[in-house]
Amino acid sequence: MSEENNSAHLSALAILGVRFPDDVIRVQQLLNIDETFRSMCEDLAAAIETLAHVDRLPESVREARRQEYADLVEALINEIHEALRHSNVVVLRRPVDRPKS
Repeated sequence: MSEENNSAHLSALAILGVRFPDDVIRVQQLLNIDETFRSMCEDLAAAIETLAHVDRLPESVREARRQEYADLVEALINEIHEALRHSNVVVLRRPVDRPKS
């Protein structure tokens, strides 16, 4: 994974950790195994980043862009929420070796 993709991955994980605190492990697993989910999360991180800097735009387009990106963020969050609801991630763990008695 490139440094830029890793940064987007971590940003998406941080954002979704705030939005879906009970699903952080599932989010992390899906980011690692599901390209579509990862793409949605990267789009969300980019949209939030753009929204955070909308005040730098010319005044004539600022409010329209603010609304456009706010709507995009909301749509992506809803899409990610649905993906989380329908995911079937199962965590497999190795059994703990117990000392033989």
